[in-house]
Amino acid sequence: MENKKLNTEGSNPNSSFLIPNSSFLTPNSSFLGIRELSCEYISRPWGMFGKKEVKPVLRNINLDIERGEIFGLVGESGCGKSTLGRYILGLKDYRGEILINGSKLDNKAGIKKLSLADRQKAARNVQAVFQDSGSSLNPAKTIGWILEEPLRAHGLPLVNGQGGSAAERQAKIDSTLELVGLDSSHKKRKPHELSSGQKQRAAIAFALMLDPGLIVADEPVSALDVSVAAQILNLFRELNRSLGLTLLFISHNLDLVGYLCDNVALMQNGEIIKNN
Repeated sequence: MENKKLNTEGSNPNSSFLIPNSSFLTPNSSFLGIRELSCEYISRPWGMFGKKEVKPVLRNINLDIERGEIFGLVGESGCGKSTLGRYILGLKDYRGEILINGSKLDNKAGIKKLSLADRQKAARNVQAVFQDSGSSLNPAKTIGWILEEPLRAHGLPLVNGQGGSAAERQAKIDSTLELVGLDSSHKKRKPHELSSGQKQRAAIAFALMLDPGLIVADEPVSALDVSVAAQILNLFRELNRSLGLTLLFISHNLDLVGYLCDNVALMQNGEIIKNN
């Protein structure tokens, strides 16, 4: 794959800063829609008998991401952008509405309380790539075992309506590794035997194993040096073009977001704001 030089001098002129429309797009054009999403953190800093303190984290978030779009969410540390990613993944309760691929995510139950069939459907719709790939990969297992685990859990790939064989799972792993720029020899390695860039490629491969429509990438290159980060950004763009993948790219770095993304929204103090 040809590596493009990372532009650190300014933003991509083809990207735009926006506040999303106030109504859902049709399911054919919008993969992710968020309406009036709000949440708070509740703590008792003076112990269990102390007074509750309520800290608003997200305030009336409205967002639309179209199918096949790379959407950037940028803001300073602590503004709530990573928290928003967790809600999209269904990891926390919230107030408001999230629509993923035409299905409304239950804002009270969360993914942990859904039925097995609904959890599997949700997992096939959205996956995540995190900042620390070393922590998201099981250090005791080989890359091949890690990538095969979601296929075993979901009975994939499907062959004649049933889960595929071990050989078919290995073929899926090989093809996915090739997509992210790794060869099949990496299946036998453990995460500590990979470089930082290779570990992040393996983490991306793990997110792709269930063929999700949306990937939430939360600061995926902030721990990498500039040259490796540029390669990972180019990989995201290539996956977007070849698979039609929808990507929510979360970062505090405006230059990175402008380089990669088609559209960008700015977040500050838990709110989506317009760039001046």
